[in-house]
Amino acid sequence: MVAKDSLRSPAVEDYAKAIFSLQSHSAEPVSTNALAERLEITPGSVSAMLKKLDELGLITHEPYRGVRLTASGRRLALEVIRHHRLLERFLADSLGMSWDRVHDEAEILEHVLSEDVERLIASKLGNPTVDPHGDPIPGADLELDEPSTRSLESLPAGARGVLVRVSDSDPEMLRYLAEQGIALGDRLQVADRQPFDGPVFVRVGEREYPIGGRLARAMRIELEEGQR
Repeated sequence: MVAKDSLRSPAVEDYAKAIFSLQSHSAEPVSTNALAERLEITPGSVSAMLKKLDELGLITHEPYRGVRLTASGRRLALEVIRHHRLLERFLADSLGMSWDRVHDEAEILEHVLSEDVERLIASKLGNPTVDPHGDPIPGADLELDEPSTRSLESLPAGARGVLVRVSDSDPEMLRYLAEQGIALGDRLQVADRQPFDGPVFVRVGEREYPIGGRLARAMRIELEEGQR
């Protein structure tokens, strides 16, 4: 694990986690503007914190392009992500908290979770590999296995697969899925899709549901063999 020190504030950990997430979706360095949008703060505030992250050896800066995490920065991000996703699993499985509420609670608790308590939670839960939204949990060695999935929005009519992951960025979307009875592990088929960001019609069991473009982009599908 990454050694704790007085310079690792919750803000530093949040930045490392945000850079990791943005970096995971692009081969390009993470820009100040993209990070500001992600964290919902001003670019000026981001620039000041990036200077601190650079001094801590957590990022490298590419002039006029953006930043990347160093090996130390990546390990820090993965440690925080492991804390966060284990806490979500614990809150859902052991305390019965709904999947639309666990993210906000874990955002607070991830910064104060000790390594001893982390190990106890992981052991108590049987060392889970995914959180309640299907996001993979980094292992104790801070390695992250990202399975191959496709967004529902990208699938053509006729595609079949299993819902394995949903973004936790919007609790309203999670509540909507729960109200419709759609859950991780459900097998579905794309029945039809409308153009221009229109809804995707999916068949789950005997029912057909219209899924709007934003929600369809947030849902990740593991396609059946022969369709990848």
